[in-house]
Amino acid sequence: MSNHSALQVNSINGFDQQAEMLQELASKQTHRKKWLVIQPKSLTNLRADSGHVSIPLNLMMVCTLASTLFDVEFIDERIGDPVPEDFSGYDVVAFTARTLNVKKAYKIGNLAKSHGAKVIFGGVHPTMMPDEARNYCTTVVYGELESVWTDLARDVLLDEMKPFYKSGKLEQMDHMHRPEFKFAEKSKNFKKYSNLVPILATKGCPVGCNFCTTPTIYGKSFRMREVDLVIDEIKYHQNRLGKENVNFSFMDDNICFKPKFFNDLMEAMTGLGVHWNANISMNFLVRPGVPELAAQSGCDMFSIGFESLDPDTIKQVHKGSNFHSQYDEVIKNVQKNNIAIQGYFMFGFDTDKETSFQATYDFIMDNHIEFPVFALATPFPGTPWYDEMKTRIRHFDWDRYDTFHYMYEPKKMSGEKLVENFIKIHREVYSWKSIYHRMKGKPLNWVWFVNVAMHFFSKRMKPEMFA
Repeated sequence: MSNHSALQVNSINGFDQQAEMLQELASKQTHRKKWLVIQPKSLTNLRADSGHVSIPLNLMMVCTLASTLFDVEFIDERIGDPVPEDFSGYDVVAFTARTLNVKKAYKIGNLAKSHGAKVIFGGVHPTMMPDEARNYCTTVVYGELESVWTDLARDVLLDEMKPFYKSGKLEQMDHMHRPEFKFAEKSKNFKKYSNLVPILATKGCPVGCNFCTTPTIYGKSFRMREVDLVIDEIKYHQNRLGKENVNFSFMDDNICFKPKFFNDLMEAMTGLGVHWNANISMNFLVRPGVPELAAQSGCDMFSIGFESLDPDTIKQVHKGSNFHSQYDEVIKNVQKNNIAIQGYFMFGFDTDKETSFQATYDFIMDNHIEFPVFALATPFPGTPWYDEMKTRIRHFDWDRYDTFHYMYEPKKMSGEKLVENFIKIHREVYSWKSIYHRMKGKPLNWVWFVNVAMHFFSKRMKPEMFA
């Protein structure tokens, strides 16, 4: 029996046996293969990669998993880590890429290939546009790495890498390695990262908004980790940082979809002394006791995708979970528990009018939304909306897909008026007077400082930046 066929693991043997067989194969290698994992920066002149960026949790997971079999180095170009000029010392160079930074990843990938390295692309954009990505690499990982790891790692060890890896099923999260942060900590620029520690408790979102990439990557499934595993990871970071009061940011698309899991997690976190924020749905916050339970466990901010205040727009993007009539009541209840709201609002849909900006401004000010985030509607490659809008899209320069360049002319206003009002709402919401109105009486924490940074960002805005 060949090495290849001997490693065809029957699924009933389980994850542990797969890992053992990979370790056996790795032990027979003449040298331990060397990986370089890269987080490329984007080339936008706007704020997508400015300030203190988050430690890339997805790449910490990749590094942790790969290090069980290979020697692994990690660099993050966003914080100033230099990209090597010579890749000949690496067997594998692996990237994650979203649309905004994929052109930079392609450039580095081509160079690494020319130096003899095998190049792996993963992440949102290569998953959505695998045929395009394949032109710049050896292999495209479609979706999440964990679900194809056994096949990919085996083929790397045997020098038999395939052009594409796509799993027919998603791996349960109980098998997910706790990501080690030591790979990022080795950088001399480590202090440039945000002090918000990324963590993951669930994956997926069954809502299926037509502008969102999540359904393509994860389907409409929703998977959860064991609560004990999440708590163990929280305690790992407390020990790593030498303090109890750690600020966590849950990277989940929608942490609240299973109410019992959410409640169990909140109860387990209560008393740990941590602070945290997460994405959450408005319809879940309607449930009695949710903000109270979250506050007891250390929540200091919920991120909510309002997207639009126009019911026709909500219908257009298939976001059926927003109940406009209850917004004011729910927001007051959240804020009463000292939980701030990061509200996401998008402009530029065909249903939008110039009056949409004023309505959004009034809503934000009336409800004292602490951290409003504005974006221009952007049909991302691979989404149903991209396919629908493709003939109207103004350009396909991926560097501009930062949600700050307008992609098409809305039906009810010109592109120039869209940009003009987009700048205006930034400046008005983040004027000193408006910040004081929204933040008066709120704890002096990192949300205040974000508002100050956004004030100065809005002052620098010019129409030509958004064309």
